[in-house]
Amino acid sequence: MEKNKWIPFLVTFVISFIGGAVFLLIHMPIPWLLGPMVAVFLAARIGKMKLYWPVQLRNSGLIIVGYTIGLSFTKPALIQIVHQLPSMLLMTVLTIAISALFAILISKLTGVEYPTILTGSIPGGLSQMITLGEEIKGLDLTVVTFLQVTRLMMIIFIVPLLITSPLFAVGDLYAVSSKISAEWSNLFPAIIIFAVGSVVFALLGKKAKLPTPYLLGPIIGTAIINLGVVHGPSLPATLTNLSQFLMGGYIGLLMKPDQLKNKGKIITFSLISGFILILTSFGLSFLLVTLHHVTNITSFLSVAPGGMDQMGIIAHAVHADLSIVTGYQLFRIFFIFFIVPPLLKWYFKRHYRKRKQYN
Repeated sequence: MEKNKWIPFLVTFVISFIGGAVFLLIHMPIPWLLGPMVAVFLAARIGKMKLYWPVQLRNSGLIIVGYTIGLSFTKPALIQIVHQLPSMLLMTVLTIAISALFAILISKLTGVEYPTILTGSIPGGLSQMITLGEEIKGLDLTVVTFLQVTRLMMIIFIVPLLITSPLFAVGDLYAVSSKISAEWSNLFPAIIIFAVGSVVFALLGKKAKLPTPYLLGPIIGTAIINLGVVHGPSLPATLTNLSQFLMGGYIGLLMKPDQLKNKGKIITFSLISGFILILTSFGLSFLLVTLHHVTNITSFLSVAPGGMDQMGIIAHAVHADLSIVTGYQLFRIFFIFFIVPPLLKWYFKRHYRKRKQYN
């Protein structure tokens, strides 16, 4: 780390820790993810403080989460995931279609071109959509980033509150599950094999240009080792909390509303769009329960338009079916990574060609 970044990092670290501690004291769900995220966002935007969070720390947190998720991929879980592939396709297409339709309304009300709003509204592919926004001329990258990050932050914050509320009838499930953790003495020596494997697969995933390689790589590596070599130990609560902390500080710095043009309308409709997506996933979760008889919490987290890492953390905290949640989230990530960009590029070329003809 550069010398001039140490002080901003230490300030950010302290603010993140205070945020996590406060959220823990007031019994908020997922305190070490939400607390740092909110505290850093407020300090950066309201306090106008110069903050810094190394991406390497975020990546370390992703590796820990990837290991936890990878452990859930047992043989029965994989069979169940294969059985639900048609439902995964259905849920993904419905979610993207509803997002695309609502993007038309936002485009008309804000005056921002539809291709920009559409790219910012595709759920579950933050890095992929931002990269796409950089590649295609004519898109407003600031708006794309803001829409994607707003949705992500809303889902990370609202989903834990929803699933730990009476609406899902889980009561104090989070408080109970947070007390259930593995012993440090049970980690060794098996954890050494998994730690090395997770890091190696993360690096291989990056080299292979997989989406979210520091998460997906450890998931694949852990699942392979767990199924074929040795059973991996569960992590102590301290390590899972650490993974949340390492990610929370980074996410809090992502949103930069001061860079927006037409700020008021974009912020308002970003929030409305986020709520619509949450309501959409809430409705789709009932369809999933009907199709496969999974629990309400598992179905909601499976179709929630958030990141796989955040949904994995939440699923682990409330004892949802982690393999099913990850299966649906992973399917959407690959669908967005491989299918959506070519379709959008084709549509945008057609859109801009037509606009030139009329002009």
